[in-house]
Formats: sequence, C-alpha cells, structure tokens
Amino acid sequence: MKLRKTINGIRLLAVISAFGLVVASCGGSEDESSDSVAVETTPVADTTPAPSPLDFNGDGKVVFGVAVPGPRDDGAYYQALVDKVTSFSVENGFEAPIIVDNIKAEDATTELSNLAEQGVDIITVGASEIADPLADLTAKYADVFWYCNCGAGYPATPGLAQSQDDASEISFATGYAAGLLMKAQGKSTKAAFIGCCDLGFEKEAYLAYEMGIKAVDPAFSMVYIPSGGFPYDFDNTAGATEAFNNAVAQGIGAVYPYLGGAHESVVKLANEKGIIVSSAGSSKVCDRTDLKWDIASRFDAGDYLDTLLKEMVSGVFKEGDIRVFRVGVDKEPGAEICGASAADQSAMDAVYEKIASGGYAAEFGAIKGKAYAAG
Repeated sequence: MKLRKTINGIRLLAVISAFGLVVASCGGSEDESSDSVAVETTPVADTTPAPSPLDFNGDGKVVFGVAVPGPRDDGAYYQALVDKVTSFSVENGFEAPIIVDNIKAEDATTELSNLAEQGVDIITVGASEIADPLADLTAKYADVFWYCNCGAGYPATPGLAQSQDDASEISFATGYAAGLLMKAQGKSTKAAFIGCCDLGFEKEAYLAYEMGIKAVDPAFSMVYIPSGGFPYDFDNTAGATEAFNNAVAQGIGAVYPYLGGAHESVVKLANEKGIIVSSAGSSKVCDRTDLKWDIASRFDAGDYLDTLLKEMVSGVFKEGDIRVFRVGVDKEPGAEICGASAADQSAMDAVYEKIASGGYAAEFGAIKGKAYAAG
C-alpha cells in the first residue's frame, strides 16, 4: 500500500513539473518575447468564378430559352438554332436550355411570356412568324436579352437584337447551284420549289431561285407547289408528299423543299427518285450520311447565332442591334454544292463575287417588289 502511494506521488510530481515546463516555454521572459519573429501568412486566393457577361438577370447562372414555330428536330431551319444553343450551353457549363417548339402564331404571346417567367437570361426566337408580341414583351421582361432570327424586313425594335439576311441573295445562289447540277445531269430542264402557302417571303425565295436556274440556262423553268394551309404550315408531311409527287409527274430534275417539319420527308423521296435536292437553312447537310443533299442552302440560324454569341460576350452585339448577313461578304449565308467539282466551285465563287458587288441589286429589288406588292 505504501509503495503504491509513493509511486502515485512520484507520478503526480512528474505531471506538475511537465506542466510547468510547458507554461514556461509558452510564456517565456520579456526578453525572449521581444526577440520573437512574426510569421507571415499567405492569403487564400479567391476561386469564385467571375460572373458570365451572359448572366443578364444576375442570378449566378446562365439559362437560354429557345422558341421556334416548328419541331425542334426538323433537320432544317428550326433544329439549326436549337442545336447551336444546346451545344453552346454544354461547352460553357451553362444550365440546360429551355426549349419550346411547335408554337403557333396565335399562341406566341402566351408561350413567350411563359418562357420569360422561368428565369432565363436569353430568349432566342427562331422566326418572325412568332415575333409579333416582341415589341411588348421586350419592355415587360427587360431583364431578358431578347434575340430573334427574324429574317429580312422585320422592323427595328428597342430591346430586341436581330439577325437578318437577304433571301434573294441566298435563293438565287441556291437556284444557280441547282442549275449547274441540272445541266451536268442532263435529264430535265424543270425544277420544283415546294413551300407552304405562297407567303410573301416564299415568293421572294422562289422567284430568286427561278432567276438562279435561268442564269445557268434560260431554257430552265420552275414550278411552285404549295403543301400546307395558310399560314405557316411548313410541317405538313402529307401535303409535302403530295406536292412532291405532283412535281415528279411534271418531270422535274431538281427540288427545293422550302419547309420545316416536312423537309426531310421530301429529301428522302428525292433520294429514292434520284432528284437533285437542296436543304432549307442547315449548313451541315453535306456531312449527313442518313440522307443525301446535293446542295446546302445556307441560312443557318445556328451559324448566325454562333457569330453573334461571341459579339454578345464582348459587348459588341447589343439589344436593339440588327446584324445583316450577306452572301459573298459573310461566311455564313449562301449555297454550297456538296462535293462540288472544280468547275462548279469556280462558277459559284464568281456568282458570290457578283452578288457581293451589287451586280444583281436591281433584279433583287424587282423580286422584292413583286413578292410583297400585295402586302
């Protein structure tokens, strides 16, 4: 018992002694304190990412809204815009875009308002047929950057950024390309332009297309065949099929399906018949392997937006601005013969130069006057 008490006492003294040493070493004398060296600390870098210039509502994320009057997967005009917004969002780590398709003109105000209410930063409107309410909506939802691929002639609107092009230039180039292929093929002197319902912008396009094929050979002719009900019925597959069969019965050698959702159905039929066929907007069709296009008629909404997004980020392209893309001046619009021969490419280059220099300005002006004369 005494031995245990002795041992315990020794242990207690050892603990007390150790504690005293620790206190002494931490406190030190006044001289030791005055000689101590200050330890410098490195500030922690701020890793918070800089806000994106596209975060227009300032909520810390970027969300695109896409509104198109036709199907998002039409393989033509509408899908070009949807695909570009989707890929751009993925590449930049943005939120998934909110896509609303098949919007009817009479429902545009409701659908666009609903889209604006979902916290989007940018709304891209795919065509002028659903653009009527934009003058009011751009003012009501001022924290949204509004952009419309409205095409030619849509009026300047405060708060609305626009891309436009010249349908006469593009369709003339497309017709000229078709004429070159028709001449090389030597099977027919007639082409068909399948549209919706003879709207003003369709008239401009098919009159310029006809001018293009005749520029290759004045003996060439064109027939216009509507496929849908008035207005804006560019997705009527049954009507487009009937229109194509009608054109085939007339002995056509080339077809321009100026359509939305019904476009690819005509391309497939043209492939089966060995008829020269053009795209309607998309610049990517020459690379497709599921269907075959002979000509890419390029008024690709995705290409336009790709250029303009860079200018939006830099602050060059702003709300209220209108950017007009010109054939022979800008790389985006025009017509491309898929796998063109050297002779055909040289001919297309020469046409581009003449378009850019204003060599067809008078003819294009006359076409526009005729196309829109009835309002």
